[in-house]
Amino acid sequence: MKLSYQFYIDAPPVKVWNTLVSPEGTRSTFFGSELRSTFTKGESFEYVGPGNDGEETVHVYGEILACEPNKLLSFIEHPGPSYHLNHSELESRVSFSLQQVGKCTKLTLVNDQWTENHPAYENAQQHWWMILSNIKTYTESGKTLDFGAQEI
Repeated sequence: MKLSYQFYIDAPPVKVWNTLVSPEGTRSTFFGSELRSTFTKGESFEYVGPGNDGEETVHVYGEILACEPNKLLSFIEHPGPSYHLNHSELESRVSFSLQQVGKCTKLTLVNDQWTENHPAYENAQQHWWMILSNIKTYTESGKTLDFGAQEI
């Protein structure tokens, strides 16, 4: 199972990167969740925000596989503990890559290496479109899209 998306964003890679990794950028584009990490290979990360467990709900967590600022962010992710009892057994790989194309950035997202029968796969198919559309809109305009109440 593999999900793959490409978006062209009217901004340089450094600005898209900032949207992907900064607290303000992730809160604005990932349903209020903040990406917390040192962005060091082998280190952990968490997307934390409002949810099942209050304001500090861990929606997704895992390990950084690769990080090249303004170019690549890749990690193994697990759903947060409040979503599935076997959360640590469920995983997939997410890779964001950025490429300069003229004055734009080509953002490619690949979400693959899914654990067999992963219960979040169908949810991810819907939410990646929303998240990526929000990343594009926020990076280009500073505004976010209003999807109503959503969870990761």
